[in-house]
Amino acid sequence: MNCLECGDPIIGRSDKKFCNDACRNSYNNKLNTDISNIMKITHSKLKNNYKILSKCNFIDGKYKTTQAKLKSLGYNFEYFTQVKIYKNGAEYRFVYDIGYKLLEEDWVLLVKNQ
Repeated sequence: MNCLECGDPIIGRSDKKFCNDACRNSYNNKLNTDISNIMKITHSKLKNNYKILSKCNFIDGKYKTTQAKLKSLGYNFEYFTQVKIYKNGAEYRFVYDIGYKLLEEDWVLLVKNQ
């Protein structure tokens, strides 16, 4: 049998798939590259969104701003960690512990979980 990564003959156990650890690691890294890149990009956007929201001046855990203002700072409304719908029907999208509710016109109400 030959190594799945480099093609060299394998010496040892009959169920071995790789000739050494370097080939095994290289093979598995290639398999996981696409997933890792997607995760890195998504995490980077979430981190940026959180950084923007956390710089807001919350008073009593709340802050009101506009979508345009957040977008001008680089906020991307497509990336959030969870959606919570409360009993009154209000939908909040959260980036970790900071959530927002889209209001009328361009307004956004930010809330920070204590």
